Amino acid sequence: MAPVKVTKICCIGAGYVGGPTCAVIAVKCPQIRVTIVDLNAERIAAWNSPDYRLPIYEPGLVDVVREARGRNLFFSTDVDKGIEEADLIFVSVNTPTKKSGVGAGSAADLNYVELATRRIANVANSSKIVVEKSTVPCRTAESMRTILEANSKPNCRFDILSNPEFLAEGTAINDLFNPDRVLIGSLQTPEGKAACDALASVYANWVPTERILTVGLWSSELSKLAANAMLAQRISSINALSAICEATGANIDEVAHAIGYDSRVGPKFLKASVGFGGSCFQKDILNLVYLSESLHLPEVAAYWRQVVEMNEYQKRRFSKRVVDTLFNTITGKRIAVLGFAFKADTGDTRESAAITLIKDFQSERALINIYDPKVEHSQIWADLQEASPLVPLDSIKKQVTICSSALEACKDAEAVVIATEWKEFQEIDWETVYKKMNKPAFVFDGRLLLDADKLRRIGFKVTTIGRAAPLVQGSVPN
Repeated sequence: MAPVKVTKICCIGAGYVGGPTCAVIAVKCPQIRVTIVDLNAERIAAWNSPDYRLPIYEPGLVDVVREARGRNLFFSTDVDKGIEEADLIFVSVNTPTKKSGVGAGSAADLNYVELATRRIANVANSSKIVVEKSTVPCRTAESMRTILEANSKPNCRFDILSNPEFLAEGTAINDLFNPDRVLIGSLQTPEGKAACDALASVYANWVPTERILTVGLWSSELSKLAANAMLAQRISSINALSAICEATGANIDEVAHAIGYDSRVGPKFLKASVGFGGSCFQKDILNLVYLSESLHLPEVAAYWRQVVEMNEYQKRRFSKRVVDTLFNTITGKRIAVLGFAFKADTGDTRESAAITLIKDFQSERALINIYDPKVEHSQIWADLQEASPLVPLDSIKKQVTICSSALEACKDAEAVVIATEWKEFQEIDWETVYKKMNKPAFVFDGRLLLDADKLRRIGFKVTTIGRAAPLVQGSVPN
């Protein structure tokens, strides 16, 4: 079968995946009209804001939106119109981990995927290619196809594709411009392969054909979960080694450097930290755990669950080290937490290690100052309230203060905790910070970001993840 010529694309969902992905498609394919739809009017208004105050922060995203918006890139709350006009529809809605019911704590909540699929079936009056863009468990496409076929109008055909994203927040625009690969999964039927060719022809406007991989539908769905699980596994592995380094006097940076020189291992994702976060790693691993349990593979499920458990252990271990170092109590002491996003160069806070650290400090009755250069204050309050649902927000605000600068956050603090690797934290005037802190002044670097020797010369007591504390102030661990 000849592939469909795609001239109009609709993306259901204007979040971290759908927004940047389809904005780049619009820039690279000016001949295609791209409409991103969402029922959240506030979010769409932000995408359409005249001053480009977009609802998500991603380096380079504003430039992309500025180039295409109003030309062939549009943002709308009219979901039905977007569906009806499109040849190809991306489903890019949220798939959080279930909080209740069967599979709670590990299975993905596919409610939004099902609602979007039913809406497509009810609205569409012509044949469509429907592309699963959200991160979903294996064989979700089969469920989508069943819903579409059961509710479709006469002469309406739906071909389902899987096209998972492999974006890293903070570098998403570059990842989209220069992807390692674009993965497209389809049924291995003539119709499925033709739909696959149609989507491949869109990406071929800027992606070399050898980087566009076409596979079976189920292989595509599993590949996304597997990729994130393997990356998270590397982080948990190096974090496990960081605990051994702290106990033995080894230096995790040196260990990681040596390991990374092995061509079979490579240097990426070997940076020890207070723990991984973000919307994908933990969720995708837990999806894999639930899938393994459903397939009666308990040993496989236990293996992958340990990656998440090690991540939680790393966060607990770090917060305990703060308490232990501050003379076994932080009650009434002021702790400055620098960084709230789960990583630098993003405003995303989902599963951020900072949330767990702050909750631990709250339980120890500490006073916490928070500063992050990109996360909205309202998001911080929402995350802290969700983390402690039984604690009224007014009570949280008695312990927690959100500050407008790092210097403000550190004033009169006993300790500074680096929770996110923002570059600006390297450029702080640490001598001024030291003068304004209570003494002894402690720094806990959970991101291997700072020059510990320089801080010790100023007078700080420095604790760095993956390194043993020096026995004498000013000495350097091996």
